[in-house]
Amino acid sequence: MPKRTRFTIWRPLATAAVAALLAAFLTPVAAHGAPQESRPVYSYENAIRESVWVDTGLDGDGDGKNDRVAVDIVRPREPSAQGRRIPVIMDASPYYSCCGRGNENQLKTYDASGHVVQMPLFYDNFFVPRGYAFVGVDLAGTNRSDGCVDVGGRSDIQSAKAVIDWLNGRAKGYTTRTGDVRTKATWTNGRTGMIGKSWDATIANGVAATGVEGLKTIVPISGISSWYDYYFAKGAPLYDSGPDWLSDYVDSPDARAKCAAVQRKLVDGAPRTGDWTQLWTERDYVKDASKVRASVFLVHGMQDLNVRTKHFGQWWDALAKNGVHRKIWLSQTGHVDPFDYRRASWVDTLHRWFDHELLGYDNGIDREPMADIERHPDQWVTSTLWPPQSTTTTTLRPARGTQAGVGTLGLRAGTGTETFTDDPRLSETDWAAHLDESTGSKAGFITPPLSRDLRVSGSSTVTVTPTTSSAHLSAVLVDLGPDTIRDYADADEGITTLTDRTCWGASTAGDSACFKVTQAKKADVTATVFSRGWADLGHYASDRKGVALTPGKAYPITLDLAATDHVVPKGHRLALIVAGTDKDLIDPPSSTPTLTVDLSRTAAHVPLVGGAAAFARALAGSPAIAASATTATTAHGVRTPHTVRRVPGDGR
Repeated sequence: MPKRTRFTIWRPLATAAVAALLAAFLTPVAAHGAPQESRPVYSYENAIRESVWVDTGLDGDGDGKNDRVAVDIVRPREPSAQGRRIPVIMDASPYYSCCGRGNENQLKTYDASGHVVQMPLFYDNFFVPRGYAFVGVDLAGTNRSDGCVDVGGRSDIQSAKAVIDWLNGRAKGYTTRTGDVRTKATWTNGRTGMIGKSWDATIANGVAATGVEGLKTIVPISGISSWYDYYFAKGAPLYDSGPDWLSDYVDSPDARAKCAAVQRKLVDGAPRTGDWTQLWTERDYVKDASKVRASVFLVHGMQDLNVRTKHFGQWWDALAKNGVHRKIWLSQTGHVDPFDYRRASWVDTLHRWFDHELLGYDNGIDREPMADIERHPDQWVTSTLWPPQSTTTTTLRPARGTQAGVGTLGLRAGTGTETFTDDPRLSETDWAAHLDESTGSKAGFITPPLSRDLRVSGSSTVTVTPTTSSAHLSAVLVDLGPDTIRDYADADEGITTLTDRTCWGASTAGDSACFKVTQAKKADVTATVFSRGWADLGHYASDRKGVALTPGKAYPITLDLAATDHVVPKGHRLALIVAGTDKDLIDPPSSTPTLTVDLSRTAAHVPLVGGAAAFARALAGSPAIAASATTATTAHGVRTPHTVRRVPGDGR
């Protein structure tokens, strides 16, 4: 089986750093008489480690008995002895036995009695001494749980939701997988925060979308918000396999023996046509955003080509419409955990977030800027609101230039047509590297060098009207100009793992709180693709069903470009590329069509901070295109993503 995964990990805090953080908070606590930070006053070594099997109420494997999911718990002993009830931090995952979690691919390990010894990642090491319980849930069909993996469907979501119900006294829990001895979570107050990366983050999104009582906050890191959008982009296939591949990848041996019927449903419900089916409706959490009661601290890499950034953009917008309390971090990385690119700030921020949301501490985090955005490697800025309040969707128009396929981008509508032929051997980076050249594989439209910075913040769309009998389409936004970025196209997606370790929390002989240090892996580039979108022209009317096209007829179609926050700096140029198959990012069609695009009916709708006025100011007084010597592009100066088979859990 080709490698398709790498996993996200959390790192512990050095002893001196812990002391410094604690000292910084002691004065406010003493001055105001109310706690502002939970402190490591409980023993991690003597913590209670136990396992519970929770009844999901489902029989996914069809054996005539309700499925039970395994719940491994680490919690401080002292509050229980004192009769105090504590909140829960939960990570529900399919990866605890098959593949591992984090940069070091940690698995759960157990002692002879079946109690967890090593819990992957740093959450238990750091938070249990501070008065939280940590709960690691094996999704149905994985590790020690019954049932079947259904890849984001009812079984996946119910696996975690049932545990929250049990924590709040609404579901049955047992001391063994098959026995009748019941157990209750008398030690918790039921207040739960879910966290996790990729598939784990996806489960947090899905559970929040049920509106389950007791879930107070979620921290989804690179999570899916709609499984259709993981596999397709308006009918264009993003992967050459469906959810049955993922299910088989993480299934336990027991599940593989019992879950053939579930596998069949995954195959039948996800046709490679790209048509929307009931299977995708069940796995669309965006439609249920109105049910979300939990606050959301969302984290995503803006160059994540595994769980593309459309997922966070549409989820964020839906949550905003429903008044959900939100916070967001956006990095320059690919599919990477913030613990591996901004460790100290991440642990401090996450600590304060959970203290505020689960313990009710008034530590001010709710009054801080909503967004943290990485502009350059390890250089971060904040935004009071995200997108900023002055952001306005602005219509940018392509027009013909002096040579075929090299046009202009401005506020006035163009006329005429551009023609290109799909070449599945080429990618967005090939197109960007030759934007100033007339090539037959793409149409590019470029502004003059900007006279001031121009910020794009949010999700864009591009409407094109091509004439052809069939096609897969791509549209990308490009920043043309030299920069140093995180090397997201490298196999490690923007970080380098070193050999030294730092320690964030307490350790035991079987569960170290010390993890390998990372640093930014950088690349010097002459062009940066910062937003992308794809579509199958046969789905021009709807995602729901593709239709046959009439040769010679023009079809308008709108491509959804991924959410981002990018500043095109003064002296650089903003470009739009329209092309066919994007190598390694979408699968090619059965033919290599030639497309003729009607420019009068083509436009990019881009969220610009300051709107059309900001765009006009950025172009005012701009020197001629030819005068800018810094905007030349070369093939080696544009990052080409490595080809790797991925799952939502792939990457650190």
